[in-house]
Amino acid sequence: MKFDFKGKTVFVTGAASGIGHAQARAFLESGALVFAMDLDEGGLKSIAKEYKQNFAYSVGSVEDNSQVVKAVQKAISLFSKIDILLNTAGILDGYAKTLDTDEALWDAILNTNLKGTYLVTNAILPQMIEIKSGVIINMASIAGLVAGGGGAAYTASKHAIVGYTKQLDLDYSKMGIRANAIAPGAIQTPMNKADFQGDGEMAKWVARETPAGRWAQPSEVANLTLFLAHDASDYIHAAVVPIDGGWIAK
Repeated sequence: MKFDFKGKTVFVTGAASGIGHAQARAFLESGALVFAMDLDEGGLKSIAKEYKQNFAYSVGSVEDNSQVVKAVQKAISLFSKIDILLNTAGILDGYAKTLDTDEALWDAILNTNLKGTYLVTNAILPQMIEIKSGVIINMASIAGLVAGGGGAAYTASKHAIVGYTKQLDLDYSKMGIRANAIAPGAIQTPMNKADFQGDGEMAKWVARETPAGRWAQPSEVANLTLFLAHDASDYIHAAVVPIDGGWIAK
């Protein structure tokens, strides 16, 4: 199925690399206008060179409300509205157990993964309510459904995103808003590069433990995002959709 997003504007966080980068490109290829936010300007510039007037960005941190508001205001000034929000920015915690997680690491993970999702959503949601239409897709994880996909802080943040997404949809669905979450498993992104270092034994182990027998590419998550953002999935509300090669089936 081909998805046409002409006339739609997408706001995506974490678009400089990995899943967010693939999402931005997928929506641009489908005709959407895309506004991206990330701390890494280099990754954003690579998209801008290719797509020019259909793409704009703001360099900033999702955990800084002033930077978030500035980015949202810039997006609306350039593209007039935001139809689809992809809260994709996130960081890992190195699988640290709670006793190995100091306060600084806990705050860094929760501020980026959870607080960032909350801040960006709250900055964009009033405009969606005003136009009585909006799709929000939050990036959860298999670590939001089971233990073992991350450490104490990461798993806590992703479980929280699952709950936040469900409450978000319940509270605002009657105002034309639809919120869902994606729960990726083993996706080969720069965020997971440590698993592939050296002899790549960790990456090989993950592939062996995944029923599908492999890692997925960011483009596969982007394709799922296109479906969840499209009117074709209009009756899907408050769902958490795994894309994990069967990992949680175990």
